[in-house]
Amino acid sequence: MHPMLNVAVKAARRAATIINRASLNLERLQIDRKQHNDYVTEVDKAAEEAIIETLSEAYPNHGFLAEETGEATNGSDHIWIIDPLDGTTNFIHGFPQYAVSIALSVNGVVTQGVVYDPNRDELFTATKGSGAYVDRRRLRVAEQTKLENALLGTGFPYRHDQDLDLYLKIFADMTRQCAGLRRPGAASLDLVYVAAGRYDGFFESELKPWDMAAGALIVAEAGGLVGNYRGEEGFMDSGEIMAANPRIFAQMANILSKYSRTTT
Repeated sequence: MHPMLNVAVKAARRAATIINRASLNLERLQIDRKQHNDYVTEVDKAAEEAIIETLSEAYPNHGFLAEETGEATNGSDHIWIIDPLDGTTNFIHGFPQYAVSIALSVNGVVTQGVVYDPNRDELFTATKGSGAYVDRRRLRVAEQTKLENALLGTGFPYRHDQDLDLYLKIFADMTRQCAGLRRPGAASLDLVYVAAGRYDGFFESELKPWDMAAGALIVAEAGGLVGNYRGEEGFMDSGEIMAANPRIFAQMANILSKYSRTTT
């Protein structure tokens, strides 16, 4: 395992220890609402602090882009992109679908990715150019070739200012043309499930870099494609992401491209 990936795994496991401990005491949790349906807990903050502390000890000159504390680049070209608890709403309700996501971007290119699921004790990792793994098993995207037989993951917009009506059109359109659509509520896990072949594809919009960075690298290293709804680059900036094996990716783009909010 790459030394930087090793440190990221250590950081993710430290965060997971905090999350697991808190999951046993959900009723005592202090919860703040950022805005409608957008929650942050003391656990998000404590987990993020543990991650940043672990990474800073090993790499004091690196910068950070983290969900709760924001951006502190320190002028570095090495930026750690962190979601300490992806799926906070699930976590608050005791619904066991959430994860820790950590990625390293070097000069704008994501080179390391870790997504850790504390409920299933599954560790998804990738180093650019070296493949993707769950624990020590190599990951490969599914071999499904027809969208009509494909199981897809997605996520609903959850804030007031997001266009639910448009999303429901997309949902209806896609539901008619695939075998099933799932919406479990943690984008980082949805992406690694594409890498693992559990989903044939995934799409969502209005995401942030920390939702996508690690998972997208893991998909790519498992032989999948990642892009916006047109199948193009730039998804990290637009927040509009689609991921699948190459055959399903093209068929999803045929449907989703007309809904793309990104300009070419």
